[in-house]
Formats: sequence, C-alpha cells, structure tokens
Amino acid sequence: MPPALVGGIVVHTLVLARHGRCEDPRVRWLVGQDVPVSSDAGRLRVMTYNVKGLQLSRPDAVAVVRAAAPDVLGVQEPPRGLLGRLRMWRFARAVGLRTVVNGRGARTTALLVAPGRVVAAARALRLPPLSGRTRRGVAMATVDGIRFVVVHLSLVRDERAAHLSDILRDHVPGARTVVLGDLNELPGGPTWSSLTGLLLDSDPDGGPTFPALEPLHRIDAILVTPDLRVSAPHVVSGPDVLRASDHRPLIVDLNA
Repeated sequence: MPPALVGGIVVHTLVLARHGRCEDPRVRWLVGQDVPVSSDAGRLRVMTYNVKGLQLSRPDAVAVVRAAAPDVLGVQEPPRGLLGRLRMWRFARAVGLRTVVNGRGARTTALLVAPGRVVAAARALRLPPLSGRTRRGVAMATVDGIRFVVVHLSLVRDERAAHLSDILRDHVPGARTVVLGDLNELPGGPTWSSLTGLLLDSDPDGGPTFPALEPLHRIDAILVTPDLRVSAPHVVSGPDVLRASDHRPLIVDLNA
C-alpha cells in the first residue's frame, strides 16, 4: 500500500477518534480520550440498568455508568422513536462503551460492551405482543465466550410468563450464560421460580431496586448459570442514581 494512502488512513482514524467515532481503546488513548477499562482482565463487570428512556437526567445516567465502568451493560427502556438508536449510540459513546444490540427488534432492551471485549452472535429478538400493550424485545450477544440475554419482561403476568418460557427454551443454553434485566416481578413469583430453576440469583440478599428515590421492590436481577463464579454483587446508590432514572442499577463481577 502506498505510504501516502497509509498516512491518510491513519489521519482519518485519528480524526474519527477525536470526534468519538472510533471504538478502539488504543486509538482513543492516543487522542487523549478517557476510556474506563476493567482493572482485571480475568473479570467481567456486568451491570443491568433501566434508564427510563434517558428522560430524567441523561448527565446523571452517564455519571452512574462511567463510575461503575462495566464491561457489559444490559439496558432496559432505552430511548425509542425516530432518534432512539442515535441517542443510545451517543449515550454508549459518552460512557466509554459501544452498542452491540440497539433498537429494531430489541425494542425495550439494548446491550453495550466495553472496547476490547470480543463480541459474537449479537442479535435482537422481537417478542410477540400478547397483551396489546408495550412491544418488547430481547438483546443477546456472546461476550468473551459468555452468552448475555437482556430482558425487560411484561407488566402483564400471562404475557410475562409466555415470553419468559420462549426465552428460556430457545435462547438460554445450559452453560456460560447470564440473564439480566428488569423482571417486573418480586422474588418468589413465578418468573423468579422459572429463572432460578435453571440459573442462580447473583444477589439473593440484595436490596430493592425500584423506585430509585425510596426503593421498595427488588425487580431487577442478574442471574447466571451454575458454572459461572460471581462476586461483589451490589445495588448502586448515591445522588446521581436518585436523579438518573426511576430504577437503581445492579452490578456483579463475573470471574472467569
């Protein structure tokens, strides 16, 4: 390749990085951009967060995620509508992540991943509308060899049960899998029973996640197959969390 062409490509790449359009952390470091990264290559920090369409306080939501520095972020209630995908892409860029599933069939979910993590088989799954209410979807991808399934289950019990049955049957393999999201049900209900029949609750003694201001209900969860080791599960708190959304996020570390 002619040197002039190589130089042009390099310059173009650096310009993209300067404007936040290059996800390679090595290139972003060269242009002085701060990229949150995991301090332990053998650990995956996983976060689930219902961001309520980024309608309450986007700056606070950005601050919450940047402080947590997740490697994998499962989002519920991402921005929707004509500009929803663009707003989610910009949010991912602001928190130092990249969108791997965003919009279209994922609908009420999205999946963001840190630069440098290996992503495969990313896809969105449309769920059939059974209640005539919100059209829902699922975001899925394999990150560093672990399958992630992001859900935002229905408020309607029968629809919630039907969707979960399909998800567990067709999209949750028996090993190296994480299901995370907003279950819209309290522990002890049939949704939790179905999930914990196959998976382990990563934070069985965890605190409530909804509503954010005065949390009463634990309806957000991260569940893992028994072959995965977890540590440091916790519900995030703090002033930014109170302003950012009506949910509190949950974080857990997966130890490979």
